Amino acid sequence: MLVDEPMWPAHGRLWAHLVSDASLDELHAFADRAGVPRRGFDLDHYDVPEERIPELVALGAERVTAGELTRRLIASGLRVRARDRARTG
Repeated sequence: MLVDEPMWPAHGRLWAHLVSDASLDELHAFADRAGVPRRGFDLDHYDVPEERIPELVALGAERVTAGELTRRLIASGLRVRARDRARTG
């Protein structure tokens, strides 16, 4: 499980991304164990607020840069590209 640096502002806080570089099943299972609401899922990641990161790391998520998260997500084959994201909405 990977979580990047919180740098996306929304709703008065900063948000990070939680991803798996193994499978979406793994991602959903981890999110369920961590109590991350399913409404935070966006096709290939969960949006998580900055204050949840220490808890996610304690549960086993690895902190990485946004670039590293993206590289590993692409390498896993799980990345949903921006142009494909627009088609699903």
